[in-house]
Amino acid sequence: MSRFSLRQLEYFVAVAEAGTLSEAAARLRVSQPGLSQSLTDLERALGVQLAVRRKAHGITLTPSGAQVLRHARDLLRRAQDLESAASGGGALSGVLSLGCYVTLAPTVLPPLLQEFSALHPDLTVEFTEDTQDVLQRRLLVGELDLAILYDMQVRPEMTRVVIGSARPHILLPADHRLAGQPAVSLVDLADEPMVLLDAPPSSQNTLSIFERFGVSPDVRYRPTTFELTRALVGRGMGYALLVQRPVNDRTYEGNPVVVKEITEPIEPSHVLVAWPKTMRLNRRAEAFVEFCLGSST
Repeated sequence: MSRFSLRQLEYFVAVAEAGTLSEAAARLRVSQPGLSQSLTDLERALGVQLAVRRKAHGITLTPSGAQVLRHARDLLRRAQDLESAASGGGALSGVLSLGCYVTLAPTVLPPLLQEFSALHPDLTVEFTEDTQDVLQRRLLVGELDLAILYDMQVRPEMTRVVIGSARPHILLPADHRLAGQPAVSLVDLADEPMVLLDAPPSSQNTLSIFERFGVSPDVRYRPTTFELTRALVGRGMGYALLVQRPVNDRTYEGNPVVVKEITEPIEPSHVLVAWPKTMRLNRRAEAFVEFCLGSST
């Protein structure tokens, strides 16, 4: 018989995520002394120290605490699955924690969230946008159930399922000298200023494409967001190589931009749903993966 409770695990996860007992107690709406005692009881039950408590510096997880945190999150998700199944009807409920690469989010997330939520109205999808390196770290420590990524620099520890693809293109200001051409060559742009989207792994992938065809781009600007990249191009400050293709052909400022195919043979970039190989998907995550696969056909 287990000597600890799901409530103790829930409190421990809250403390680890908040970083302080006071913040966790406020989020959980419980007393700080009671929360501290729950953490002490859990440590006693497991026989390990989970965290170092410092009044001025909050909570720092021990190596054992970091390991227990991953398992605690998994157990709590499975407990939600059990509760959902026991409630009858098989309807999905609880929370699905989803990550999405920052440049994919504006075009990929809205339709997926809207349609998936319509199928499962009792399920809450909490999502976060970030770079792929950050999202993969969060997957591995159990902070996320799934992440939507490009098939670029995906860690070998990840299971991946392809749900779509898109071919890179060149974005030009509407008055550019090549704007009237049906397609452009990377060679023709070699001497022009480039706006390089610098959100890992986008920048590395873009530069590797140019290197593959023997072109050294003149990188002038390194914005970290998709829309700032488009805005700089719209002002005539350079061109960009991008993958996502918004329907709108104007920037936030209203400046027109044009999409041009690339004459060099460049493979499409695949869009994935990924999760750690060591993690067994819960019902909510399984349903989302199945939905994404159905939407991609």
